Amino acid sequence: MRGVAHHERQLDGAAALVEASVHQPLRTRPREDQAVRAALCSTERQQAFTRITDHYRRQILTGALPAGSRLPSNKELAARWGVAVETVRKASSQLQVEKLIRTSPRGTFVADETPATASPADRLAAVRNTMRSFMDGETSLVAAAQLVVPPVYVADLFDLDHGDQVVRREYVAGRSSVRTLFAVDWFPAPFAVLVPDLLSTAPGKNDGLTARVLEATGRSITSARDDMHGRAADAREAAALGLAAGAPILAGATRWSDDTGLIQYTEWCLPTRLTIGYEYGV
Repeated sequence: MRGVAHHERQLDGAAALVEASVHQPLRTRPREDQAVRAALCSTERQQAFTRITDHYRRQILTGALPAGSRLPSNKELAARWGVAVETVRKASSQLQVEKLIRTSPRGTFVADETPATASPADRLAAVRNTMRSFMDGETSLVAAAQLVVPPVYVADLFDLDHGDQVVRREYVAGRSSVRTLFAVDWFPAPFAVLVPDLLSTAPGKNDGLTARVLEATGRSITSARDDMHGRAADAREAAALGLAAGAPILAGATRWSDDTGLIQYTEWCLPTRLTIGYEYGV
């Protein structure tokens, strides 16, 4: 009997240990919940910072906020966006780093000369929202627009047979006397039948060309990819941008496509000291 009683006491003790181990995590959950809430708040603040920064960056680059425009105070912006003043202050600091805005005792203003240019994401947004390819105040000069047999790598991108042609357009864009972009656009050759302006070098026909292609073909850009790298400008790029051969540039390649295939392929380069930026989903 004493053995049975002793065994029962052992079982009771084991049960108490099990019960304690089962309930132990409950005492740590408040700290875990606090950590989760802190992480969520941090994510929300970062998302708000990104939204504010991207909004005003795009407003400035598109000309919706011209040079010299005065921005509301940090307190007013915080109330407008429903965020803390510190979040607005961080967004303003980022725009100052990009030299898009300037501050003075009189307030915050859009910089007179913004050393920034539109990214491919900005240009795609412009195509969708305004049917344009360039930003307000931006002009372009088309050097070539013709049907050509492309290099092998371009033919592969468009899934063409050897000897097939594509539309090739080469141009320089800028604001006033500042050249901000040198680019070569490639389109499928059949697009030239639907949009004859693809083969025109008239400056006024360059802006909005992508939107006209989409309208004429009934296609829609559903996939976009940018590849970028810094390197030295070759002689052709340097001449187009007004740089010395070998000057540092940011070079990139952009692909806009849908389920059918590639719609537009663009190779581009920017001179040094220009800033581009864009948001992306995470």
